[in-house]
Amino acid sequence: MTTQPTPRGTPKGTPKGAWQITFLLFLFMVVNFADKIVVGLAGVPIRKELGLTPEQFGDLGAAFFLLFSISAIVVGFIVNRVATRWVLLVLAVVWSLAQFPMVGDVSFATLVICRIILGAGEGPAFSVAAHAIYKWFPDEKRTLPTAILSQGSAFGVILAVPALNWIIVNHSWHHAFGALGIVGLLWAVAWFALGKEGPLESSSTIVANEQRIPYWKLLTSRTFVGCVIATFGAYWALSLGLTWFTSFIIEGLGFSQQQAGFVSILPWIFGATIVILTGWISQLMLARGFTTRGARGVLGSVPLIIGGCILAMLPYAPPGGLMIALLVIGSGLCGSIYVVCPPMLGEFTPVSQRGAIIAIYGALYTVSGFLAPMVMGSVIQHAATPMAGYMTGFTINAAIMAGSGLLGLLLLWPNTERARLIGEPAAQPKFA
Repeated sequence: MTTQPTPRGTPKGTPKGAWQITFLLFLFMVVNFADKIVVGLAGVPIRKELGLTPEQFGDLGAAFFLLFSISAIVVGFIVNRVATRWVLLVLAVVWSLAQFPMVGDVSFATLVICRIILGAGEGPAFSVAAHAIYKWFPDEKRTLPTAILSQGSAFGVILAVPALNWIIVNHSWHHAFGALGIVGLLWAVAWFALGKEGPLESSSTIVANEQRIPYWKLLTSRTFVGCVIATFGAYWALSLGLTWFTSFIIEGLGFSQQQAGFVSILPWIFGATIVILTGWISQLMLARGFTTRGARGVLGSVPLIIGGCILAMLPYAPPGGLMIALLVIGSGLCGSIYVVCPPMLGEFTPVSQRGAIIAIYGALYTVSGFLAPMVMGSVIQHAATPMAGYMTGFTINAAIMAGSGLLGLLLLWPNTERARLIGEPAAQPKFA
């Protein structure tokens, strides 16, 4: 174990109001993932009403990510100069307005266009929110608030699925989109009234005194590359959960739409537990003198390897409870990487460049969100049976997840990156 260098440019204390902002941004991510899950949750009725093939539905899931990465990069550079408070407000309004066209009769083309617009608005969400939170917490205290922010994804599904599924079953999937639009506008009003810019790292003195690093060095650092690869595999599993999990429960395992709504939240409940545990264990390890290589890099990547191995057993399990358990546990373990990667990037990225770097990281790993739904749709359509197609798709997911975790384990060394990039001395061993 080694000690950590003193965090740069920020005081040790946490400013008053930091946890209020964290809670508001947690709700921001709740809305974000409720918006994402609705198409997957309503997948079967949407496909029936619009007469979609599995490949077309996979294309619909991928459409959300068409501008996702591009938008994330553009907005990432914007938040280097524009207050995150106003950027977050604009993003929430865009999400909300993109939902309302689906309330009435809608064509497949309109649905695709609205999902593309929604994806462009949601692409920068997590990176901008993380950048905003880091203006409220010094480096050694960022893992737990990052975990809480990441929890918004799980709770967005856990809270939204029963409510949205009730609307789908008792009214229609069209009204579910309208409900999300209203919720998004309510968050925007709350943020406009209560949202603030964090006082840490926001002064011109810090930015003027810090040493900038060429972007090519940051983007080719092994920890940045490792974060992108590891999270790519995790997001492959997440995007399949968003788009295809409910359809698998209905078409593959024979559950009703109402039953599938309850089953669909299980991976997110388990994933939420993993996220909180990762944040708590990571912060505890840092407090006890572990380097961020162990407390963040190893802690985030090993669960991906284990999760991929568990998913690989799925085709050999009988349909039913065991298959659901393997899918829930295997895919749920991927949540650990989301907690540790943004703080690792923040360790060695100058404040004035951090928003862009976290955004580029997000833009690159979410490419898997564009690929995964299309691959699954194509595999299902060309398989002998839908069940065989699902099993092949989940096996591909297992290989990608385990492989990305292994590469992450080899590449994630954040505690040495800052010393290498700008010449600061590395931390010295605490114990012989």
